[in-house]
Amino acid sequence: MSDARTPAQIEADIVRRRDQLAVTLDEIGIRMHPSTIIGDARARVASTVDETAGRAFVAVNRVVSDVKARFTHEDGAPRLERVVPAALVAVAVVGLLLGSSRKRKG
Repeated sequence: MSDARTPAQIEADIVRRRDQLAVTLDEIGIRMHPSTIIGDARARVASTVDETAGRAFVAVNRVVSDVKARFTHEDGAPRLERVVPAALVAVAVVGLLLGSSRKRKG
């Protein structure tokens, strides 16, 4: 039988496996440590918040760009035919709100 291992080979194999097991247990201990778990959770939350904030920024930026494009010419000059009616509507709405709040108080 040429497959037979010597006691020294068996002992060396046991030592190697024990060392591997110790490394594995250390890794598990680090992963399961409360500070590691909390740190991982914080990183996931921060990543989610960053991603959500990024999407919100892109959406708001798109809306602002669309509104700006509707109220200005390509050269940046205001389109008075659109700005003036929008301003009049805004003034009317503010006037109605102020008038209705004064009626409630009085």
